Amino acid sequence: MKFKAEIDVMPLAALLDPQGKAVSQSMKNVGLAEITNVRIGKHITLFVDAASKEQAEAKVDEACKKMLCNQIMEGYTFSVEEA
Repeated sequence: MKFKAEIDVMPLAALLDPQGKAVSQSMKNVGLAEITNVRIGKHITLFVDAASKEQAEAKVDEACKKMLCNQIMEGYTFSVEEA
């Protein structure tokens, strides 16, 4: 079976996010001062062939840990659904 995974990788809350901080400050310049504390990360979509949803989730989790996320600086969440 084929499954689709949606993965979000974000900087850890305890770490400074320079890109997010720059965007937060720029919001004031474009008249959006109500928007603060912007955090910028990555969104990844991929497909995986697996016998079950549980196996697909295990493969996605392994991919995140081994390649898609730097766990020292980032955290991740994902969802898997049948494609």
